[in-house]
Amino acid sequence: MSGSDDPLTSRMDELETRLSFQDHLLGELNEALVSQNQRIARLEQQLVRALDDLGKLRGLLLADPGEEPPPPHY
Repeated sequence: MSGSDDPLTSRMDELETRLSFQDHLLGELNEALVSQNQRIARLEQQLVRALDDLGKLRGLLLADPGEEPPPPHY
């Protein structure tokens, strides 16, 4: 019986091929996950800045008119 006809050898070859494919796929998925985490971190920073700017604008727009200085013609 030759080595290429051996069912065990054939099965081992198939399993090694699958393992190699899965290792490659796992690497790609890991890279995608790292990229997504970096993007989420950037978006979170942008959101914090946008909310801070919005809070400042709200404070200016909703300020108590009594606290504003009088117009220059007074």
